[in-house]
Amino acid sequence: MNLLITAGNTLVPIDRVRCLTNIFSGRTGAAIARTAWERGHTVALLTSHPEVVNAPLDARWTMSHYGTFDDLQRMMKERLVAHEWDGVVHCAAVGDYLAGGVYAPKSGTHFRSEAGVWECDDNSAPAMVDRSAAKVKSDEPELWLRLVRAPKLVDSIRRDWGFRGLLVKFKLEVGVSDERLLEIAERSRLHSAADLMVANTLEGASQWAYLGPLAGQYVRLERGKLAEQLVRTVEQHSRKETHG
Repeated sequence: MNLLITAGNTLVPIDRVRCLTNIFSGRTGAAIARTAWERGHTVALLTSHPEVVNAPLDARWTMSHYGTFDDLQRMMKERLVAHEWDGVVHCAAVGDYLAGGVYAPKSGTHFRSEAGVWECDDNSAPAMVDRSAAKVKSDEPELWLRLVRAPKLVDSIRRDWGFRGLLVKFKLEVGVSDERLLEIAERSRLHSAADLMVANTLEGASQWAYLGPLAGQYVRLERGKLAEQLVRTVEQHSRKETHG
């Protein structure tokens, strides 16, 4: 099989020297990519952390580095539009929001946090001043960062980029029960038209993950067995598609 695998976090620039990101290192996606290659598949890995990858020197392996959300979006689009893939494993922890500007309260404008409202000393309308710059200055008493929803790259895979092969999606939740996690995961899988979902919680991420649906249900796996089991499951799905 030809597999496209994404791994790691995305950077969301605030200015040219600052960014928003998340805590994920790309190790899970790297392990899946390496396992797939070891089982004879052709792998293209897009990762923000090439330093954690045990990359083989082989014609069946390519690896590309991305940094920002925009980088990953562009690279995924280019590859999905231009090449034929049997499967996409979208493991990257993509940021949900992009920076929409940096602002400071105009002189006389205040935010009352206890009431959650803006006020102005002279009873005029509260106002903000744009402080966006190549390097945002640090001399303001406070700055406000506007965040806007980012496109869901996993939803673009089929809807916008026309991919028709096997799609694996990942879902992480915080502070929820296993039952609630699986409800959220299955609804998310169906929304993105993914064939398989890997779901876990932040609290248990280093120990276990759920994979499914397999025969109509999700299976809880030890974390160390996830890569092998996921690749085997992808192979089984591919054989079913091939042989009808």
